[in-house]
Amino acid sequence: MIYEMRIYRCVPGRLPALLKRFETVTLKLWEKHGIKQAGFFTTLIGESNQELTYFLAWESLADREAKWGKFMTDPDWMKARAESEADGQIVANIVSQILTPTAFSSVK
Repeated sequence: MIYEMRIYRCVPGRLPALLKRFETVTLKLWEKHGIKQAGFFTTLIGESNQELTYFLAWESLADREAKWGKFMTDPDWMKARAESEADGQIVANIVSQILTPTAFSSVK
């Protein structure tokens, strides 16, 4: 199992729109494509309170490539993303890291 950590840094004031999109659209589409989330977090103390950090669990890099590719090209996702950004851009930038658990990690 490998994990992907993604940090979305929002345009100021747009974090609520991002959270709504995940809650009402994105998670349903991930389920459709077999994408497994491993936790979502907002920043309480840190550099910015306009961030969403989440983790995805993948069987392998090939698993990620196949499922993420299908999700990103899903017409329902493309439509929902465009509709959610009708009032303007939501995410300023995204940081993504692929992580592998250590031998002593409680998460495997």
